[in-house]
Amino acid sequence: MESLLTQASNNPLVAFTILLLVILILPPLFERLRLPGLVGLLFAGIVLGSNGLGLLDGKSESMKLLADIGKIYLMFVAGLEIDLDEFRKKKDRSLGFGIATFLIPLVFGTVAGQLFGMGLNASVLMGSLLASHTLLGYPIVNRLGVVKNEAVTVTIGATIFTDIAALLVLAICLAIHGGEFSVSNLIIQLVMLGVYSAIVLFGVDRAGKEYFRRTGDEESNQFMFILLVVFLASVTAQIINVDKIVGAFLAGLAVNDVVGRSPVEEKVVFIGSTLFIPCFFVDMGLLLDIPGFIKTITTELPLTMVVLGSLFASKFLAVAIAKLLYRYSWNEAMTMWSLSLPQVAATLAAALAGVRAGLISSSVFNVVIVLMLVTSIAGPILTSRFGRKISPDSKDTFFPDSDSNVPLSGFLYDDIAAELNKPKAQRITNSPLFRVVVPVANPRTERFLVEMSALIAQHESGLVVPLSIAKAHVHMDDPNLKKIIKRSRRRLKTALKVAEEFGVKAKPIIRIDDDVVHGISRTAREQNASLLVMGWSDPNKLRSRLFGNIIDNIFWSSHCPVAVMRLLEEPINIHQILVPIKNITPQSIRTIRFAQLFAETNQANITLLHISDRSSTKEEIHNFEKELSIAVENQIQPQITIDIKVLRQDDIAGGIITQANDHDMVVLRFTRRRTAGGLAVSDVTHQAINNLNCSVVLYGEPTSFNI
Repeated sequence: MESLLTQASNNPLVAFTILLLVILILPPLFERLRLPGLVGLLFAGIVLGSNGLGLLDGKSESMKLLADIGKIYLMFVAGLEIDLDEFRKKKDRSLGFGIATFLIPLVFGTVAGQLFGMGLNASVLMGSLLASHTLLGYPIVNRLGVVKNEAVTVTIGATIFTDIAALLVLAICLAIHGGEFSVSNLIIQLVMLGVYSAIVLFGVDRAGKEYFRRTGDEESNQFMFILLVVFLASVTAQIINVDKIVGAFLAGLAVNDVVGRSPVEEKVVFIGSTLFIPCFFVDMGLLLDIPGFIKTITTELPLTMVVLGSLFASKFLAVAIAKLLYRYSWNEAMTMWSLSLPQVAATLAAALAGVRAGLISSSVFNVVIVLMLVTSIAGPILTSRFGRKISPDSKDTFFPDSDSNVPLSGFLYDDIAAELNKPKAQRITNSPLFRVVVPVANPRTERFLVEMSALIAQHESGLVVPLSIAKAHVHMDDPNLKKIIKRSRRRLKTALKVAEEFGVKAKPIIRIDDDVVHGISRTAREQNASLLVMGWSDPNKLRSRLFGNIIDNIFWSSHCPVAVMRLLEEPINIHQILVPIKNITPQSIRTIRFAQLFAETNQANITLLHISDRSSTKEEIHNFEKELSIAVENQIQPQITIDIKVLRQDDIAGGIITQANDHDMVVLRFTRRRTAGGLAVSDVTHQAINNLNCSVVLYGEPTSFNI
């Protein structure tokens, strides 16, 4: 048995297979236990490492390579996902809070290290480990719709300063530890680092924009360009005696504006978050010495408690200063505190560099692991608790015109501002410009989709645009292409008949394109579509899991709202609509408006469902119900019945599924969330969709609508 385990640990192919199995299975299991998925990966490293089954060897070259790539990717994604636009808007306050939330923990950590007999250099490094933070709570504030709140924006912007400063301190500490430190060497090092940073941040940005402009839609080449930039920046950082994670983080910031929210960015992050970053966390578990870890928790408990206390206290003190200076409310201040607590990306990467260089001991490394576990659990929980008590910036909450008589169709038009600025008499209520583009590909779902599109277009006196994508071939006279076009004509003929039944004008289009997503989104843009209606595709198919499905890509590329539908009965038979509402945000109001648009075509009733956790007080629930009622009355002005129902339970998905049993259709808002490390968090929408037994509409908006 031992020989088999030894052979398995020495076989790179076996090790890689085990890693894939771990990455696939453990994170979802731990998320069901309400623990971060990365905890499951650390647990796997402990169990499969030298302290456990011995199936994985952290000292093997293959494991070191995968872990290094994962560490580089982790810091790259951390830089890539920072919203530079929001940072620029509040750069002064972001810089002010960034300095406070960096220097105060740095001092606290340095003092803590000195109290426990650590050298000055190691103590400063300890302080820098506390000074940075990872935005694990970003998906939560994004879901709550408070990202535009100034306090949240300032905290997100401060991440840029804290991470860069912490990595700079790491570079200096490692240089001192290596015996290469002197005043002249420090000056030279800082100058080299400054020149290097300028080249990466500005040179890569310009080169990337030019390369993307010249290559157009060549996503494969653009993907390879981004990868080259990341690893070239990391290798170059090592040449000038700076840790590679510094180069990776700067590369993420450099290409931030280049890739934006393009499909290339999705693919780059997907590869890293799916494979390489999890490998890094497994490697962290392999390096964890269990006897030493237990010893740290027991015999060196004071060190652990002092480090934890220093982090919580210093971050709170920094937030208190920001609250006084910028006059934030306590809920805003506590949200800032919770967002700045988690220590994952930069902290773990820097700690690993320090322990491998021999600058910090294994016991300190174990303390950092405890720090990561505690803060990665406490941070998101606190963010969820305090984030729901703050409001989005009032300027961004609803449309710029407070006139509640704005027609619903105005909300769906491409140029909202132009529509709202017109005099009331000139606003378009029943305009032929309203176009519903509906791709038809599946004969089994085509009729219901076209019916739904026709009902909506009929309500707006608009136009249905049935669209069939014919996959392009090299030669336009290819017999296979002729067959595909012939099938497309048959589908469009069926769509025309359905549209005629509802008395709606239709404009069928066949588009020859080598990419279905591009064909749909570009046609919608060319036709100035007001709404894109699509049928359901199984997101759990192997191809969809590996490369992303058509729905995902359409949501990210479309210029107009997208409604993806799984209709189990004819739309004219749908009379009870359920719309789950988590928070009162611009996105949720527009989701209600979409549900209203369909409901008015069919005189259906709408139930707005809010599920609050059991810790919510009756007063909080009553206040939310009152605010939602006011928002519906002022922003929607429904001509149909809209009921509000509030439940108190912890299982949100289960509550939606139970309530859906009494309804014909559920309208869910499409959201996509990631942690800064790229690991997925549980998605209530995904759970609900897989278990609902009625018709479902997944409603999403273009990037420009997500204000």
